[in-house]
Amino acid sequence: MKIVYSNFLPVKGFRAINLFGVIFARKEEPGLDERILTHESVHTQQIVELLVVGFYLWYIMEWTFRWIRYKDGYTAYRNICFEREAYDNDTNPLYLKQRRRYAFMKYL
Repeated sequence: MKIVYSNFLPVKGFRAINLFGVIFARKEEPGLDERILTHESVHTQQIVELLVVGFYLWYIMEWTFRWIRYKDGYTAYRNICFEREAYDNDTNPLYLKQRRRYAFMKYL
């Protein structure tokens, strides 16, 4: 997994973002722990399953619908099915070995 440290990505308040399978982390972060790496690895699998473009289109559309519903961007983000799957399983380093394809669907 490629990790790039940046002053700009992700936006302040977040430690890492997965763009096309490359992890961008805040430069001021001391390093990414296993939990964050597992979280971002779940996203990489989701990206592959939805053929990249499908993942980002779904992500943006779901965030938009949830933002309208909750009227709060962070709450909308935390309730996206992709994020819910990643957060629910980021403490299990073996999750990707036992994960079923399209597992994010049960978080809708």
